[in-house]
Amino acid sequence: MHTMTRRGTQAHHAAAMVALVALLAGCSGSSTPEATRTPSTAAATAPATATTGQQPALAYVHLLAGYRATLWASGLNTPRFMTFGPEGALFVAERGGSIVALRDPGRTGRATQRIVVASGLDGPSSVVSTNGALYVGENSRISRITLGTDLHAASVTTLIPALPTSGQHTTRTVLLGPDSRIYVSIGSSCDDCFESDPHRAAVWVWNADGSGGRLYAKGLRNAVGMAINPWNQQIWVTDMGRDYLGDNTPPDTIYTLVDGGKYGWPTCHAGTIVDPQLGHAGACNGVQQPLVTMQAHSAPLALAFSPSGPFPAQYHGLFVAFHGSWNRSVPTGYKIVAIPLDAHGNVAGPVQDFATGWLRSDGTARGRPAGLAVASDGALYVSDDATGNIYRIASTG
Repeated sequence: MHTMTRRGTQAHHAAAMVALVALLAGCSGSSTPEATRTPSTAAATAPATATTGQQPALAYVHLLAGYRATLWASGLNTPRFMTFGPEGALFVAERGGSIVALRDPGRTGRATQRIVVASGLDGPSSVVSTNGALYVGENSRISRITLGTDLHAASVTTLIPALPTSGQHTTRTVLLGPDSRIYVSIGSSCDDCFESDPHRAAVWVWNADGSGGRLYAKGLRNAVGMAINPWNQQIWVTDMGRDYLGDNTPPDTIYTLVDGGKYGWPTCHAGTIVDPQLGHAGACNGVQQPLVTMQAHSAPLALAFSPSGPFPAQYHGLFVAFHGSWNRSVPTGYKIVAIPLDAHGNVAGPVQDFATGWLRSDGTARGRPAGLAVASDGALYVSDDATGNIYRIASTG
């Protein structure tokens, strides 16, 4: 392992503005494509504002009456996954190369303090917080940042080096499992092919110090989202289906990770669909079955569990960020969906829209949801890697 010390500098605080109250929320799945490709996305413009509470609501984000989305931070460099950590700070992985900490010490409803925790990283896209340290998923490695009292990095240590970087899917998602081991998701190098590197299209696991790495689950084309189900301590992942089989095939999925599990790609998709090019009779025998299927090409990224909070009971369970489609004749996705769970953490109902409006009626998008984090008060924070914004969704009460 390699260790170096880096010191960030405090940056300017985020600005916030924008608009009127919103209503609405529909039902059903969605479709959106690859996390690594970006369709034409128009930058969000600032609509007229009307104050409701501390911050103006975003008029274009559609929610149930009584709930609203506000612009909590802006000006970030391709923000992806996020985690809450010491001093109530929201730590954000910026694909541009940094981890930043955002805070709102004055409870203004927007981030007024921004600290560059560490910079010069290799395209960080995921970050988790534990015991005064951050674990960061970079393109080529997994790093651990030891935080100083000022939330700047006291040290940056490479725990897991030399992850594969070539090909189609370059983000690396890191998760500390309930067993305190390090789980890393590494997407496929291609849309649909037989991989020669066993690290690809797989989840690997290492000891807490980065030693003893081994294959944990394979056949996951691009399992970007990983989170621990708080009810049963299982690791759940989102997975993106392959392209070029039409608008609605194969569905995107959510799975439980199983040690030694086989998830089918590239010969079997979503548990039951034999690949027309690479599959064969019996290709789906013995593969893990998805917990949830979702509209093809939705590009599900982060998932966040929310057992309780300010939202109606039908939204207590699981939120998923749909990044948005590219491989589809009619664009779809660009929203947050909710999946209700029962008292044991099992799926209890269909996928339903929770927050919509990033996709315009003309097929263009004003943003792309990427990361999710649930605050201690139950509010949902959403990163948008197309606009550099972070939104806060909460009750108006």
